[in-house]
Amino acid sequence: MLTLDKLRAYGADVDDGLVRCMNKEDFYLMLVGKAVADNRLTTLESQITAGDFKSAFETAHALKGLYANLSLTPLTKPVSEMTELLRSHTDADYSGLLSEAKSQYEKLCSL
Repeated sequence: MLTLDKLRAYGADVDDGLVRCMNKEDFYLMLVGKAVADNRLTTLESQITAGDFKSAFETAHALKGLYANLSLTPLTKPVSEMTELLRSHTDADYSGLLSEAKSQYEKLCSL
């Protein structure tokens, strides 16, 4: 079961996330649960692999907002870096950032 303590141990800035959710713990945990159920990280990887950098930017930007608004810091960092690279539709090696994002996402899912 997802708890605030587990999210803190994961590295999320829970206090900041709670402020964004009017300090309603249940609401915050529900939103984090929805972030866990979101499969757009897989979509992002597919878009990058296909060289569809325009769509990849849009997906990365949406994920950045999702993770940042919930203060899921370990996920926000690599996705933010990808977003900035993709902003100019840059064909770069995203494998390290994707690997970090997927690893952090898996850790979040295991909480």
